[in-house]
Amino acid sequence: MPRKADTALKFSRELISMSWDPRNLYQLSRKQLFSPKQKTRFQFMWKAKRDTRGYHDANITERQWLRMFNPQLPTLNMKLGDNAKHPNTASLMYACMERRMDFIVFRSHFASSIWMARQLIVHGKVKLNGKKHPFPSHTVKDGDIVTVNPEAVVTLKPKKDSKELRFSALPFQQPWMFIPEYLEVNYNTCSTVFLREPVTRPHSTEVPSPYPPEFHALAFEYYFRRGRTRK
Repeated sequence: MPRKADTALKFSRELISMSWDPRNLYQLSRKQLFSPKQKTRFQFMWKAKRDTRGYHDANITERQWLRMFNPQLPTLNMKLGDNAKHPNTASLMYACMERRMDFIVFRSHFASSIWMARQLIVHGKVKLNGKKHPFPSHTVKDGDIVTVNPEAVVTLKPKKDSKELRFSALPFQQPWMFIPEYLEVNYNTCSTVFLREPVTRPHSTEVPSPYPPEFHALAFEYYFRRGRTRK
């Protein structure tokens, strides 16, 4: 788990993170995609790369991301003759990250931040297909089941004079309380099934992000111009 100074640095840089922290909502409410000082195409691309990486990075380095970056985006998920408008497929450039165990634990609302999700996994509170798997960066396969110890779930608190757990909402978590369609979450067993890779749909994309697809397209162009491909 990173030091508190590392997370505070993101807030000082006005980056939106995967966290229920109220400061994150404050950043989101006042976020501007571009500054009047940014006028060139490269400045727009660099700003998009910086902000989208700040949200989707999960503490990976730029070198690690360059090895993961795939310039071949998936085709649109549409039927023949379907005229519905799909968002830019560049919104799926971070789709591979959604297979990570720490991402799944956070998206399932079992942890209040991506850093807490990593800590739960490292401390053995999370199982993959019934076995402890203390590797937050592990990428799951379709159909894999991720299970979290109920006592470690941030929103479950014990009742008075009882070992039974009850749901207890945390402040400022409501804006993040949605479940992506590629996850099947069971809150009775505190488990999640990873169904498939995220896709685009008419007028929406399944990869959760505070930024629009057009903003992701600029970030994708930045990395594409670097000429790096997955090894």
